[in-house]
Amino acid sequence: MRASRLLTILLTLQNRGLVTATELAEQLEVSVRTVYRDVEALAAAGVPVLAERGPAGGYRLLEGFRTRINGLTNDEADALSLAGLPGPAAELGLGAVVASAQLKVRAGLPAELRERIERARPRFHLDAPGWYREADRSPELSRIAGAVWTDRRIRVHYRRWAGEVTREVEPYGLVLKAGQWYLVARIAGAGERRDRTYRVVRIEELHVLDEVFERDPDFDLAAYWEDWSREFAEQLRPIDTEVLLTEDARRLVRPMFGAHVADVVEASAGEPRPDGRVRARLPIETVEVGVAELLRLGPGVEVLGPPELRAAIAATARATAARYG
Repeated sequence: MRASRLLTILLTLQNRGLVTATELAEQLEVSVRTVYRDVEALAAAGVPVLAERGPAGGYRLLEGFRTRINGLTNDEADALSLAGLPGPAAELGLGAVVASAQLKVRAGLPAELRERIERARPRFHLDAPGWYREADRSPELSRIAGAVWTDRRIRVHYRRWAGEVTREVEPYGLVLKAGQWYLVARIAGAGERRDRTYRVVRIEELHVLDEVFERDPDFDLAAYWEDWSREFAEQLRPIDTEVLLTEDARRLVRPMFGAHVADVVEASAGEPRPDGRVRARLPIETVEVGVAELLRLGPGVEVLGPPELRAAIAATARATAARYG
């Protein structure tokens, strides 16, 4: 365990430069005192760790010191072959760069770990898009990635459901979700913080501007995406329905409706009734969409409300039965 911590400290200092003891303690989930002892152990082993005092101080390695990557575990070596996925990297214009970087990293590994990587590469493949859906193809993606990397403002002409809009934005990051690329950006010149998410394939025109913006150091792309995704799912299905579900239908909710709906159902599900069914909430987008979705569960679901949804499902079921005589 300690050997792993020492290697993590060494690689962190090598990659990040000056790092405080508090930052290392938070990363390693240990006390600051433990970090002090580990740094002393590194120094005793001949690693040139320098301590800089004062409010802006911390630990750093002697300028020019580098270490070979020879502390990887077998599992880490296996995972290395999955880093830098070729498809998304190529779409961002980084395919050759990623391939070159992986080649250099593998060259610095011991022979036995290089062999593990070569064994893993032909055994695993990631296909990001969902079934029956093609991945987004946007000719502007690599240019957007360049603007994200260089912190340059962009002007986009964007096609949305409510019409088209032209905006000048500060591109903060790109997210790949199920084969679809999204741009996370802040509206330029806004008096208050206004972060927005744009689907890249809907950007009709793009102009990369000369102006460089100053990134908000507190912005966390992963945290923003998690919050936005949750709010988007809630806004997409604003109508709550009350349903009775059989056990078989309940098991189908997650693969048919997705994680958000399944989580709502599970959180609201009551105790099983004598007939085995449970009462739960199930959010839908609109009554019309709800009819089509809930009929997929067949007799495994009974809608209790709202009344207009129950009536619409009953009417559709009668019409279907009449069609088949």
